[in-house]
Amino acid sequence: MAGAAALVEADNANEIMARIETKSQKIESLLKHYKHVEALKTALDGSPLTTYDERCKSANWIVVHRAIMAIKDIDGMLNSLAAEYYDILMKYLYRGLSTGNEPTCEQCLIIHEKLIERAGLGCILRCLSDTNSV
Repeated sequence: MAGAAALVEADNANEIMARIETKSQKIESLLKHYKHVEALKTALDGSPLTTYDERCKSANWIVVHRAIMAIKDIDGMLNSLAAEYYDILMKYLYRGLSTGNEPTCEQCLIIHEKLIERAGLGCILRCLSDTNSV
């Protein structure tokens, strides 16, 4: 049984990777047209929360990271971002902080501060208590 589950996960991972590649191309196009908020929304949509495949999670992190680093107007971004994105964005901010990369950590901390002002402390609690990682 465990082998069958692993096979299903591997097939699913290939599908997820294909979607991430398509999403990556769309995000690059949006960033070239200075549509940073739209790129971030696209990056956060369909994040592979339920897969255990680290390749999928890492590939999606790269896409989200690219969009996060392009954001210059954080208040404008949060004004344009629907509340449904707050918790998933918080998860990616914590992933960014875990990299230890100074520019990434700096950007994540700036966004984190503004996101907490907007979403409240519940956003942190939901992020930390959710067992699905990014």
